[in-house]
Amino acid sequence: MVNGLIGYGCRIFYGIKAVRFVLSDHSQLKYGARLINSFLGPNATISCCEVLNSLIFPAHEQHHNNSFLCAATVMGQSNIAAGATLGSNHNSRGADGEVIMGRGFWPGLCVSIKHNSVFASFSLLTKGDYNYELNIPIPFSLISNDPIKEELVIMPGYWFLYNFYALARNAWKYFDRDKRKYKTPIFEYDYLAPDSVNELLNARKIIAEAVANAHLKNEKKSSPINQSELFELGNSLLQKKSKQEIEKLEITADGFENSKRKVQLIKSYDAYHMFEKIIFMYGMDALIRCIDTNNHKNIISAIQQINFSSNTLHWMNIGGQLIPSENVEQLLNNIKSGTIKNWNEVHDFYNAASESYHTNKDLHALTILQELTNIQFNQITISQLFHWLDSYVEFKKDITHKIFTTRAKDYANPFRKMVYENEAEMDAVIGSLADNEFINNQNRLLQELTQKISSLKKTLISN
Repeated sequence: MVNGLIGYGCRIFYGIKAVRFVLSDHSQLKYGARLINSFLGPNATISCCEVLNSLIFPAHEQHHNNSFLCAATVMGQSNIAAGATLGSNHNSRGADGEVIMGRGFWPGLCVSIKHNSVFASFSLLTKGDYNYELNIPIPFSLISNDPIKEELVIMPGYWFLYNFYALARNAWKYFDRDKRKYKTPIFEYDYLAPDSVNELLNARKIIAEAVANAHLKNEKKSSPINQSELFELGNSLLQKKSKQEIEKLEITADGFENSKRKVQLIKSYDAYHMFEKIIFMYGMDALIRCIDTNNHKNIISAIQQINFSSNTLHWMNIGGQLIPSENVEQLLNNIKSGTIKNWNEVHDFYNAASESYHTNKDLHALTILQELTNIQFNQITISQLFHWLDSYVEFKKDITHKIFTTRAKDYANPFRKMVYENEAEMDAVIGSLADNEFINNQNRLLQELTQKISSLKKTLISN
């Protein structure tokens, strides 16, 4: 180890090499890892890997043999699979490339991608060589190559549609594994947060516009000049047409890949409607917290009097800490102007951002709920709130069921079961489904929420 800074609680062992590096608290370097010109965030692990010129945020997992070959910004909660080569260093005439990966980035086995590439939160890449630069703005997507048609295929919302168990459990797991004695700054581990939800809002527009263009092409009509009109057309089609009618269209996207080949969007109907439900749930989570703070007194009045702030709409991920963009710009301006004179004052800014995070996050969620439902809180009625509460509980039930069924598949799959003598042996090795702590906890939380909503509705009626 040469020219490095090492935080508290780190573990470093078995033949590692680190040069010009920062290792944050409770992180690990092991088994021949190489960390050069790089920053590794808290509660992260690098094992058997080569990492150069990279800025890595908290809760990063990188095992087996894989490499970052050019500059990378990895925004946390990533898991890099064996054989991944991220950022080829042979497609430029200068050392000027970078790969930027949103929270929850997960490349599959032996994935190879080129710089410059940018990925939205919770992007999952299937095994393969991605020979062109990528710009994937739709979060929670499964990205794959179709070698027969020579197309890039994007499945928006894969995690919500097919693997809710892993998505929800990872959020719980990262929080549980945060070994810091003092949890400041606050790192966001939930898959739904201002950064990912803003990407979901943008993704719905992208999907709607792509559906509208596909419909117009199918009808041999020209596209509207106004982009908002294109979105309205796509939204109307997705609301009024059946899933079968939408899926018959050839839905493609522009600007996702630096190539001339097609980029197909699949499962667009399912993703669009799932995104709407997920964003609604994010807003309702905050609304329930707001009602709880008011101790169930004058609920409608309390909701109508919520004060919104425009500076909580746009956010940035600063080292795993989510902060409103306007506040970050103010920090930079204060540093440049000399208003902030030393590091202690910079740290004070981050501490203040942590203290106000949950309040600002809830304001963001409530603002998004207004935008999604097109209902202003100062005009909300008891009947409208009842409708929201009923929809919210039903969707929570659906998510809890999805969490169970996506894990249950592993116990029903004959190819997973065939290596065990019998079911009892399988349960002894991997644990029984009935004893799954995470699933049982989700069921308890759903039961508590159902009781809470029932109590809220009684309070509303009595008021």
